Amino acid sequence: MEKLERYNRQMILPGFGTAAQEKLQAASVLVVGAGGLGCPVLQYLSAAGVGTIGIVDGDSVSLSNLHRQVLYRESDIGLNKAKSAAEHLQQLNSETEYKIYPYALMHANALDIIAAFDMVVDATDNFAARYTINDACVLLNKPFVYGAVSGYEGQLSFFNLPAAGENTITYRDLFPVPPAAHEIPNCAEAGVLGTLPGLIGTLQANEAIKYLTGIGELLHGRLLTIDLLTGKQFEMKLTASANKGPVTKEQFIETGDEIFCDTGEDIEEISIAEFLQMKEKENVFVLDVREKKEYPPIDFSDAQIPMSELKEQIYSLPEKEICIICHQGIRSIYAAQLIRNLRGLPVYSVRGGLTAYFNQQP
Repeated sequence: MEKLERYNRQMILPGFGTAAQEKLQAASVLVVGAGGLGCPVLQYLSAAGVGTIGIVDGDSVSLSNLHRQVLYRESDIGLNKAKSAAEHLQQLNSETEYKIYPYALMHANALDIIAAFDMVVDATDNFAARYTINDACVLLNKPFVYGAVSGYEGQLSFFNLPAAGENTITYRDLFPVPPAAHEIPNCAEAGVLGTLPGLIGTLQANEAIKYLTGIGELLHGRLLTIDLLTGKQFEMKLTASANKGPVTKEQFIETGDEIFCDTGEDIEEISIAEFLQMKEKENVFVLDVREKKEYPPIDFSDAQIPMSELKEQIYSLPEKEICIICHQGIRSIYAAQLIRNLRGLPVYSVRGGLTAYFNQQP
């Protein structure tokens, strides 16, 4: 009787009923990432009655998460997201079993973890994780729901549908070649409206529910894009290709987790204290490589050349030592490598970027 009351509003839907609810109860879903996308995914899958939910996330809750990761509270700051999420979800639906993986999904553990679940929801925020999920799911013949957000725009699709056979669409059909890490900023660098991951994550949960219960039409072969500023959405058709990634477990493991080239590991990073000393020197040029629209503006750089325009403007840089700063010290490493390779100038990346800079200011 209690179960009938809990799930009554979805069980009375035409085409749903007891049969669909029993399928959800018997199902297991792995959610990779318990952040902006993962929070609504986890809440709605738990509330819907999915029997087993796995939560993978090695990150901890921070104050800057709370405007969009509404599963957490101020009291959760500093706690592991996977563990904290499971505690809150337990109060939402104690009938669901929660399996906690308080660490990152990597090539070394992806196959073992994913193999235990019926499907995966990709709620990550970086390309390395997405390719790891895709390739592991292809090897294990597991479907997964993809979602991504940036700024005011989000997208989602359904990949690796087992029933599609050779015509199945994978993440590599959307992005055949991994972009360089600096080419697309993450949410910490580009920003994101708090409601956006809530919307996309909810739609991801909806795709998972449709697959598990067999209702509706999946987004397999279609990429849905939503712009919150205009309220417009459109679909792009995706077609299958031969580029499905590693085809054996050995190939998957050999590729490792560093899928990006030009990691910039040999670029010298300087602390904020070192940066403050260097920027006062006459022979030092401070370069801001953030996009023009990024906040906050600063008045201590000698020039702002966005990373997207740097290659075209690189010969306008003076023959000086170059200190490069961005939002979090990620793009600055790649900018430094580009300048050194093309100009041969001494370059330094400011570790932690403007986030570290403003955190150390009185």
